[in-house]
Amino acid sequence: MDEPPAAGRALRAGLHHLAVETADLDNCVAWYTDFFRGTATWTLDTFSDLTRDRLPGITRLTEVAAVGMRFHLFTRSAAYCLPHPDMFQFQHVCLAAATAEELRAWRDRWQRLFASGRYVFARPEPSTEIVVDSDGVSSFYAYDVNGLEYEFTHIPAEAEGR
Repeated sequence: MDEPPAAGRALRAGLHHLAVETADLDNCVAWYTDFFRGTATWTLDTFSDLTRDRLPGITRLTEVAAVGMRFHLFTRSAAYCLPHPDMFQFQHVCLAAATAEELRAWRDRWQRLFASGRYVFARPEPSTEIVVDSDGVSSFYAYDVNGLEYEFTHIPAEAEGR
């Protein structure tokens, strides 16, 4: 049996994957591999009872490995009804860029792919400009092909402890 952590000692967990439901798996996989420069590592089309209970109607799941993380992109049958847009969902996911230059490169890449016309976007809105707050933290927001919002941020060392 696992012992609880000693007083004052925090448990740790690391991000294994981010799961993204999509109506168009091929479009989604193409965008994630292009934008994050990732690789589709595997695809499933058979699932355990537990997965089918948790995700009714799941038909396919593809893992894209990129930027030191994994994205599990999946689709459900046409019989499954998507949640209403006003339902609680993740508001956004924030990914950190190591430098301000890297942050600009992420935005430039998003802009190029958005303008390419190769993808169908559920929310065809441009990314925001890069904004810098009073602590020097810079960030921008953009939607993926499914309408999920991402924040990309750069936090300079002097602002880390805020």
